[in-house]
Amino acid sequence: MAETLRVIVAGARYRAEASNFSVLECRAENSPDELIVVGNFPLLHEGELIAATGEWRTTRWGRQFHAESIVPIIPNTVAGVQAYLAAGRVDGIGKKMAARLVKHFGADLLRIIDEEPRRLLEVRGLGERTLQLILWGWQRERGVRDIFVFLASIGINGSRADRIHEQYGANSVAAIRNNPYVLAYEVRGIGFQVADSIARKLGHDERSQFRFLAALRHVLDQARHGGHCGIAADEAIAQASELLAIPQQALNETADVAVKTGIVIQEMVDGRSFLFEPFLYRAESAIAKRLAALADEQPAWTDLEPAAAIEAAQEESGIELDATQRAAIELALHSKAIVVTGGPGVGKTTLVRALLELYHSAGLTVSLAAPTGRAAKRLSESTGSTALTIHRLLETSPHSGHFQRDEENPLETDVVVIDEASMIDVPLLDAILRAMPPRTAIVLVGDADQLPSIGPGQVLHDILASERVPSIRLTEIHRQAEGSDIVLNAHRIHRGEMPSFGQRDSQSNMFLFAARSPEEAVAHIIELVSKKIPAKFGLNPLRDVQVLAPMRKGPAGVHALNQRLQAVLNPPERRKSHVERANGELLASGDKVMQTENNYDKNVFNGDIGVVATIDEEGERFVVDFGGDLIVDYTFDESDQLTLAYTTTIHKSQGSEYEAVVIAMMPEHYVMLQRNLLYTAVTRGRKLVVIVGDRRSVQKAVSTGGGGERRTRLGRCLVTA
Repeated sequence: MAETLRVIVAGARYRAEASNFSVLECRAENSPDELIVVGNFPLLHEGELIAATGEWRTTRWGRQFHAESIVPIIPNTVAGVQAYLAAGRVDGIGKKMAARLVKHFGADLLRIIDEEPRRLLEVRGLGERTLQLILWGWQRERGVRDIFVFLASIGINGSRADRIHEQYGANSVAAIRNNPYVLAYEVRGIGFQVADSIARKLGHDERSQFRFLAALRHVLDQARHGGHCGIAADEAIAQASELLAIPQQALNETADVAVKTGIVIQEMVDGRSFLFEPFLYRAESAIAKRLAALADEQPAWTDLEPAAAIEAAQEESGIELDATQRAAIELALHSKAIVVTGGPGVGKTTLVRALLELYHSAGLTVSLAAPTGRAAKRLSESTGSTALTIHRLLETSPHSGHFQRDEENPLETDVVVIDEASMIDVPLLDAILRAMPPRTAIVLVGDADQLPSIGPGQVLHDILASERVPSIRLTEIHRQAEGSDIVLNAHRIHRGEMPSFGQRDSQSNMFLFAARSPEEAVAHIIELVSKKIPAKFGLNPLRDVQVLAPMRKGPAGVHALNQRLQAVLNPPERRKSHVERANGELLASGDKVMQTENNYDKNVFNGDIGVVATIDEEGERFVVDFGGDLIVDYTFDESDQLTLAYTTTIHKSQGSEYEAVVIAMMPEHYVMLQRNLLYTAVTRGRKLVVIVGDRRSVQKAVSTGGGGERRTRLGRCLVTA
C-alpha cells in the first residue's frame, strides 16, 4: 500500500542523467534516522524537503523506499529556508548569500522573494544586477516546482518537469492543460502513451482531433524508428485505430487534416496513398536534386588523362589495379558524384588508396570520413591518411548537436570520400551534401549487401537502384583474400548459397559449432571466448574477440550473453569497485564496454568499444581505455552512456572489424534471420568467424533475401531528377 514520507535530501548515491533514475540518501523531517529513497526524479539538492509517495521494498542493498512520485515542499523554518536556497537551485544565491538573506529576513524570506522582491536590496552588497539574476532563477525554480505539483496531482511522475519547463517556461501548465499531446513530439522522453495518460487524467475528450493527430504522428514516428521515411496511409490509419481502440473510419478525416496542415505530406505511389514525415520528405528530395546535379557535372580535373592518371596512381601507391578498379578511377575523372560498391576482398580499400594518390597528385584537398569512430580509425590505418567521423567532419556542436558546417559555412575541400556508405541514413547524407561547396565532388564507398542504416532510409541501396549516379561494383576477389573462407563464404551467402564450414582441426577460418538449445549455445560461446580461441589463435578475449547476436532479449540474446561472459571474463572477485547503471547493470574495472551515444566533448562516439580501467568510488569517477591513446574520464552520472560490450547486436557491429567474431544463431532468433544480417555478421571477422547455433537457422538466414524493403522516395526522386 502506498504511503507518503516527508524527508530531507542529504545527498545522492547515484544518478543517471539520461533516465533521471536516482538513489537518494535522506532523513526523516523530524528525525535523524537515515533512509534510502529510490526513483526517477529531476535533480534534487542537499537540504531539499520533499514528499515522496511510494512503498518500502527490501532489496539486496537493504530496505529502500521506492517512490512513484515526489513533490517539493517549500520550507517554513529558518534552517529549512537556508538549506533550500544554499543548495544552489536559484541563480545568484549560493551558501554565503543564503546565510546573509536568511539572517536579514528570517523564515519569511521566500514570501518576500515572491511578493516584495525589491526588499532584497536591503541586504548590504546585493545590487540590482544580482537581484535580477535571483528573480530570473526564482521564476524558473517556481515554474519547475509548479509543474512538479501539477503532474503529481494527476498521478504523473515529476521527473520530466525540468524538460517541460525548458520547453514552455512560465506557460508550461497552461500548455499541458490546453493540449497535452504536444508533449509527445516537443519534449524529449515523453511519448504518446504518457501524453495520452495526462490527457485522460485531465478529462480531455478521447475522440478529439488533438488525440487522433497525436496517434497518427506516433505511428509515423514508429515507422521512422523502423527505418522508413513514410508509411502507406491505410496502414497508418489501421495502426492508429488499433492504438486508440476506435474504428478506422473515424480517422479518415484526421489524415486529411494532417495533410492540409502540413503535419504529414501525402504522395501517391503506384496508385496507393503514402504519408511522409515532412523533414524526411524534403531531405530525400534535396539529396536527389543535389546528387543528380553532381552526377551530371564534370569535375575541374577532367583534363587528367585516365591512362596516365591510373599509371601514376599505381606507381605512387605500389598497387596493381584490376579492370573494375581502373574503370572506377575513370568514373571519378568524369563525374562529381560516383558510387563504388562490392563485397569483402574485392579491393574497395585499395581503390580508395589509389584515388587518394590520384587526387593528391592533382593538388586537390580530400576529406576522408566514415559514419563511426571505429570505421574512421580503420580507414585511417588502411589508407595512411587522416579520416574523421562524419559528425567530426561536419563539426557537430557539443552544445546544440547541430552541424556547424552547412550552406552558410561549407567544407573547405575539393573531394569528400565516405567509406561504409551503407550506414548513412537520409538526414546524414542530406547534411553532407548541404555542407559541400559547388566545386566539391563526392565518392561514396560501401557494401550495398550489408544491413541498411539504423536511421531512416536505405540510401546506398536507393542510389544504386536508380542508376542515376555513375556507379561500379567491384567483383574480383584479390589474391590476398582468395585463401580466406570468410571472404569466400560471404560471397556464397550473398548469392543465397549455404556457407562451407571447416572441420574442428582444419586450417579453415570459419566454423559452425552445433547447439540444440540456447543454453547449449551459451555454454559453447563462453568456452570459445574464454578458452578455445585464446588458446588456439593467441587472441585476447577482450580486445580481439567480439560476440554478436541478432537480438537483445532471450536466453541467447545480447543482455543474457553479456551477463554470462562478464561473470567468466571478469568474475565477481575482481569487481570489488563498480558503477551501477539505471538498468541494474554493473560496470567494473576490467569490463568491456561500448559507448552508446556520441559525446563530442570526450571525442567518443556511438559504437566505440573500450575497457574500464579504474574506478574511484569516493570521487564517483571512472576511466575507460578505448585504445589508441584515447583514455576517457567519466563521472558516475555519465555511466548511462556506456553498456557492457562482451556481446553486441549485429546492427551495432556495422562499420567495425574484429580479429575474431562469434555469432549466436538459434531458432529463437527466427524473426531476425535474414541474408543481409548473416552477411553483415560474417564480414565483421578479419581472421576467424565461428557461428554457434544450428544449421537450420543458418539455412533460414541464407534463404531469406531482402529483409523487408524500406518505404522511401529517394530512388524514385533520383530517377526523375
